[in-house]
Amino acid sequence: MSQRLNYFQQSPELSKKLVELGGLFQKTTIEQHIRELVEIRASQLNGCAFCVDMHIKQAKIHGERELRLHHVAIWRESTLFAPRERAALAWTEALTQLPAHGVPDDLYERVRTQFSEKELSDLTFQIGVINTWNRLNVAFQTVPGSADKMFGLDKAGLE
Repeated sequence: MSQRLNYFQQSPELSKKLVELGGLFQKTTIEQHIRELVEIRASQLNGCAFCVDMHIKQAKIHGERELRLHHVAIWRESTLFAPRERAALAWTEALTQLPAHGVPDDLYERVRTQFSEKELSDLTFQIGVINTWNRLNVAFQTVPGSADKMFGLDKAGLE
């Protein structure tokens, strides 16, 4: 696979703003490991090889256990995720694969038991942003691992 075009070069202002928006999630009260699980799961669902590769490496660098990384794809059957993580993953799936009749009320109510209104709003923005990154990287076939050195992901020890 070779990259079709470099959207950072073609649309630098838009790319910069998307990076800035993504950086704001560091300031939310949602735990880093939950944010990483959300990014991995949305990227898996969207078939974004670049983002799956990147976010798994980031999670590993930040101390996530390898078995949990393998279990993100099977989180419903896995016993390795806490209720708050499960709620975030369910919300991620619903918003990434929008159901024909919208997000069910029972899912919303279940997620609301784990997240404050502010956190749920922040989480929803994060899911929207990772879906945007996924669409850019899938559309332009960004090569997995091609930015490892730039983002320090070579430190993950995954090759």
